[in-house]
Amino acid sequence: MELWEMRALPGGVVTRHGARRGEQTTVQLEPFEIGAFAVTEGQFAEVLGIAAQHPRRPARDLSWFRAIRFCNAASEWEGLDPAYSFDGEDVTWHVDSDGYRLPTEAEWEYACRAGSVGPQYGPLDEIAWSSRDAVGAPQDVGLKLPNLNGLFDTLGNVWEWCWDLLDPELHDDHRVFRGGCFTDDTWSVRASVRRGGAPRTHHDDVGMRLARGGFDGSDAAQGWSARADVERGGRGGSRPFGRAPRR
Repeated sequence: MELWEMRALPGGVVTRHGARRGEQTTVQLEPFEIGAFAVTEGQFAEVLGIAAQHPRRPARDLSWFRAIRFCNAASEWEGLDPAYSFDGEDVTWHVDSDGYRLPTEAEWEYACRAGSVGPQYGPLDEIAWSSRDAVGAPQDVGLKLPNLNGLFDTLGNVWEWCWDLLDPELHDDHRVFRGGCFTDDTWSVRASVRRGGAPRTHHDDVGMRLARGGFDGSDAAQGWSARADVERGGRGGSRPFGRAPRR
């Protein structure tokens, strides 16, 4: 029984810009699937057997760990192999699994941009809930216009967790969320803006969007690699002298 409306995206290229280092990186992506909408309270409730106060609003106040575990629960709901395994708080992504998972940052940005090169894929008032709408909470998914990939609310409404580490040299194990939210000003609701938090923290404006797709190999896929995480100072890797992780 499928509960999610997914979009199949072809392989392609996304160019990402690193503001702190001034780097520009081109990532070649293989085809993958991504949710047309953020995961809603109603979908969360259906899978986990809990109550939903606003079934069509995006699920929020989720830690990265809870989002990861929900991905596994969604996979088990449909009889798929879970994408993640756990050793305490160490999470391994089995990149060959075709179960549900969080998108990598490169996948998220590629899906969000949908071929556009500007900060937004359309006029902000038409595509995203932001501070300009003066709403007091996230709104039901799908009420604004989608991008050319058929994805709704990738910008605005709630931020969305990704798989990747934020900046392990400075922030150790913090994970990325992308997209901006309903209280953010225009400058923050852009396809290139990245923020993040510790995997156990939760915020009332951060939710999630499911991705799916398995790839050959291990410990590397879709613009992410475990080796690069270690080399950049995360997961036990070296950290430049004088820098400590923010907790």
